[in-house]
Amino acid sequence: MSEIAPRLFSLRAAAFRLIDAVLPPRCLACGTTVETPGTLCVGCWSALDWLAPPLCAACGLPFEFEQGPDALCGGCLAERPAYGRARAALRYDDASKAMLLRFKHADRTEAAPSFAAWMGRAGAELLAEADWLAPVPLHRRRLFERRYNQAALLAHALGRGKPVIADLLLRKRYTPSQGRRSRAERQKNVAGAFAVAPRHRAALAGKKVLLIDDVMTTGATLEACAKTLLRGGAAAVDALTMARVVRR
Repeated sequence: MSEIAPRLFSLRAAAFRLIDAVLPPRCLACGTTVETPGTLCVGCWSALDWLAPPLCAACGLPFEFEQGPDALCGGCLAERPAYGRARAALRYDDASKAMLLRFKHADRTEAAPSFAAWMGRAGAELLAEADWLAPVPLHRRRLFERRYNQAALLAHALGRGKPVIADLLLRKRYTPSQGRRSRAERQKNVAGAFAVAPRHRAALAGKKVLLIDDVMTTGATLEACAKTLLRGGAAAVDALTMARVVRR
């Protein structure tokens, strides 16, 4: 699986380059014509809410005012996440939602390199310290339905020079959609859903793993994955996503 994913990604990228040679490139968000493939028009770019410091040192929640490099938000003060740090490039809102849903469900996989570039800037420190990159896995039933794992595409686009272990985590059971569930319901939904792939267990010991996903909502899925990796012997786990929901 880990060898097939980059090949499929390369084939998709080649296909879209061929299309771009015939058809004009389109904005990743609204579809209007742009000069360069994999970019946004001026209006869509300015509408996006880019996340930057000051942030919660753990979950990456943006603060309105600087509170110090190690400041934590109320949620992380009450219960520190299993992952060490989480960072995201964008706020998940009306401006970013459509773009991400097209990438996730509508075969707009040509967006992966641009998304990865934005994520790379937001999580530069996490990437520099990681030994392995690992996407949040899909259950084989959902992978069959969708035909690709959007988190794996992002991980391979990000992992230039870093090992991407696409099958490090396995999704042992099919979980219903996390949409419209509370944080507690989401935690219950993914509890015990993940496992470290047997062929990677020995090599995982002492590794710093960076989890990759498209959107962080409550963090329940990333939390479940991080706990699984830490129990499996990982030294530390961080998380990097394209976007995150911001709740005040």
